[in-house]
Amino acid sequence: MFKFFSKKPALNSLDKIPNHVAIIMDGNARYAKSKSLPIKVGHKIGSDNVQKIANNCIEIGVKYLTIYAFSSENWNRPKEEVDYLMNLLYEYLSKESQELIDSGIKIVVSGNLNNVEEKLRDKIQQVEEMSKNNSKLTLIVAFSYGARQEIVDAVKKIAVAVKNQEIIIDNIDEDLFKKHLYHPEIPDPDLLIRTAGDLRISNFLLWQVAYTEFYFSEKFWPEFDKFELLKAINNFNKRERRYGKR
Repeated sequence: MFKFFSKKPALNSLDKIPNHVAIIMDGNARYAKSKSLPIKVGHKIGSDNVQKIANNCIEIGVKYLTIYAFSSENWNRPKEEVDYLMNLLYEYLSKESQELIDSGIKIVVSGNLNNVEEKLRDKIQQVEEMSKNNSKLTLIVAFSYGARQEIVDAVKKIAVAVKNQEIIIDNIDEDLFKKHLYHPEIPDPDLLIRTAGDLRISNFLLWQVAYTEFYFSEKFWPEFDKFELLKAINNFNKRERRYGKR
């Protein structure tokens, strides 16, 4: 395990590579404000950064990357900003997703898409289908996602199954509950990174991060790069994960 200095850490000195990294991509608007730019520009630069970090994860050896792209609470933002973010995702999936796919990245969108326009839902399904056989990295885009809603939706599915006598109440345990989450096939994150300095998880993967290691970066998301990612993974390497054991 290496000691962290100001120079760029080497990949071969990392003892533990997290299998799954989750990122709360915060700070697009604050970045734009700090540069006297429109908020839209901050969001655009932030979206462009996704592919860079995804490729960095492939190089490092991370197998799963979950990004918090748009929360269920973000629907409460000004309509102009929400409309722009919807169009930004559509344009990204239409024009940029092919590069991700060509890089061997499988794209999965996780969230409640009931409020999303049919055109965007169709585009999401198309990209998921096109990338489904890729295996270098699984990129999970948490979009229109809220962890509390995911848990409520899982409870509803289980309740219906109990009502239909497909599940016996005494058989409900953690494993069965997980099977009713949006994407039970995705392993829990090993490392959760939040950018822009805020120290909270904002309704993100509440079930899945029970034993996840947290890392908070002061960098705004558009400024977060491979160097910062390696800093986070280096910090992860210093942790002892006991899962409640001594």
